[in-house]
Amino acid sequence: MPAVGCSTLVSCAAGGTPMKSPAQPEVTRDGVLAWEDEVVTYAGPRSGWTGSVDEDLAGRTIVPGFVDCHTHLPFVRWRDDEYEARLTGRTYRDLHGEGGIHRSARLLADSSDQEILDFCHPLLDEMLAHGTTAMELKTGYGLSVEQELRQARLARTMADAIPQTCTLTLLACHAVPDEWDREAWVETVCRELIPQAVAEGLADAVDVYVEDIAFTVADLERVAETVAGAGLPLRVHADQLGHSGAAEAAVRLQARSADHLNHIGAAGVRALRQGSTAAVLLPASTLVLGATAPPVAALSEGGAVLALATDFNPGTSPVLSMPEAIAIGCALYRLAPLEALAAATVNAAWVLGLENRLGSLAPGKRADFLVLEGEDFRMTPYRPGHNPVVRTFVGGVASG
Repeated sequence: MPAVGCSTLVSCAAGGTPMKSPAQPEVTRDGVLAWEDEVVTYAGPRSGWTGSVDEDLAGRTIVPGFVDCHTHLPFVRWRDDEYEARLTGRTYRDLHGEGGIHRSARLLADSSDQEILDFCHPLLDEMLAHGTTAMELKTGYGLSVEQELRQARLARTMADAIPQTCTLTLLACHAVPDEWDREAWVETVCRELIPQAVAEGLADAVDVYVEDIAFTVADLERVAETVAGAGLPLRVHADQLGHSGAAEAAVRLQARSADHLNHIGAAGVRALRQGSTAAVLLPASTLVLGATAPPVAALSEGGAVLALATDFNPGTSPVLSMPEAIAIGCALYRLAPLEALAAATVNAAWVLGLENRLGSLAPGKRADFLVLEGEDFRMTPYRPGHNPVVRTFVGGVASG
């Protein structure tokens, strides 16, 4: 049975439930982590460990592997010219159509399956090196029934080829396809796309982008009916560019998460405080867009479930590093380092429905963990731009 000692162990154990803010994970000094057959058998103080220790990691911190619960992989090619255009005064709305989601959809349609996989695999390797041991993959760059299914199939192919655990979210309502009426597309999603994706095993959840340039709360409610009938979790892009009431709708519809929340209203904050829907914070996109920060303090102080992810995509968050997303979250949103760690591990696993397997270091969970530089997790957000991951373990096996 392998076992390692460390100066600091943060297990993020929360009994299979998300950790509601302002609670923070406990810190164990002089800890031991042991595992067997890919599964954690002990995580606690050295004083409680009766076996031998194979390696002492003095001056190191061990934490669960990061769970990136909001990405837009797979995609192909970048949109750095749009970033430059926004720096000169154009807005995300200005670029919508000629650029943005529609442009990524055209790039995906014009690329072969192999070109897309060849583009994505180095990014997935880099994510692993930065400590991401589980992640969401998402469609939304298809903008047709067949291309959405194609993107989902490519996501499953990617997932089968990498060590990380992946779930697949069908972002069927990301943008209204060219030459489509919005309501007609929503009906096609509900009557054709979701049933076909379910039949092929291509959806672990369904997401809807509620925004004035995308879909309405009424569209969300229509999709939610189909999703409930299919027995899938619902997720919502909510209140990113403007206030829509999507956050409180997400709670009412018992969605697993409401993501972004830059322009959430007071009613949405109250709903997330009282419900079990997670507030997924995406600080890298806030930084890249120069957007208004969501009212994170109000959510945190009121007992909301906070999760944190990269929003990795080619347009508004070309950031794949969870340590970087954590650093930005602490700087922009004033998250406490350990609060950010819980948001990036145990709570993010809950968003993806993986809470019984991943997200914390407790007996019976998969031995996905990171060895970090330093004797305190606060070093991770303290040094933005630096990768603090010394080693990444997936199922107790070191990567690389």
